Amino acid sequence: MKQLLILSGKGGTGKTTVASAFIKLSSAKVYADCDVDAPNLHLIMAQNTEPKRTDYFGMAIAEIDPDKCIECGLCKENCRFDAISNENGFKVEPFACEGCGVCEAFCPANAVSLKSAVAGELMLYVDSNTIFSTAQLKMGSGTSGKLVTEVKNQTKTTANPDTRIAIIDGSPGIGCPVIASLSGVDMVLIIAEPSISGISDMERIIKTSEKFRTKIGVCINKFDTNLANAEKIEKFCKEEGLLFTGRIPFDPLAVCAINNGQTIVDVDCPSGRAIREVFSNAMELLFKERDGVEA
Repeated sequence: MKQLLILSGKGGTGKTTVASAFIKLSSAKVYADCDVDAPNLHLIMAQNTEPKRTDYFGMAIAEIDPDKCIECGLCKENCRFDAISNENGFKVEPFACEGCGVCEAFCPANAVSLKSAVAGELMLYVDSNTIFSTAQLKMGSGTSGKLVTEVKNQTKTTANPDTRIAIIDGSPGIGCPVIASLSGVDMVLIIAEPSISGISDMERIIKTSEKFRTKIGVCINKFDTNLANAEKIEKFCKEEGLLFTGRIPFDPLAVCAINNGQTIVDVDCPSGRAIREVFSNAMELLFKERDGVEA
């Protein structure tokens, strides 16, 4: 199963819009939303079935047993995250606790223990035709990279071995969720926007992707909002030897389609027509072996 990951160096570039269009154009049977901080692919790729929901347990959180606590204050004194207060008894603030276990080690009364805490929720939609894996990180929780890994594992363990392609909608930026999304994929398609910050962030995500030795393609969304910067992006790709897959215009009809729960290839619009060329070029790279022989 080939895995195509769609990323962007910053938010708001149209990553999910492109991902949903690719799912439709490829008739993908397996797809995932790895933007666990703010998943939204489900808003477009509506499912007829209720998802299987599973609690995700992240890092352990310290907990103080008030019946054992002798109020010596060693836990609070040694907590470098200031996660322990002593108002009305010693208590741990779960959103501040990093689960390091120092308080547990210093407690002379064995009143502190590390307890598993729900950090998010995994969701798996399965019907006769498709498998869709996603998750929602609990507000304030960490370990988002680990949750992304679990989202991807759900697709691998559930998908048919003969599945040809999986489309993965990744997170913006270059942080832990992106690193986890990149692991093991066959190709990354980076969605860039023609702005100064967009170019800078595109270069960062390209450098990050290159460390994983994966194939890289680039396309420009809303290219006609700044033609000069669009030209700079194309020139950059040519100089760096990266596949430039195409340009997508700014398109008010795309907004209408997304608001109606449709992809841009479900309606006749300029962006929908343009993305077909982007898709064709991306598929050519994805299914081509590195020596130039078709897979």
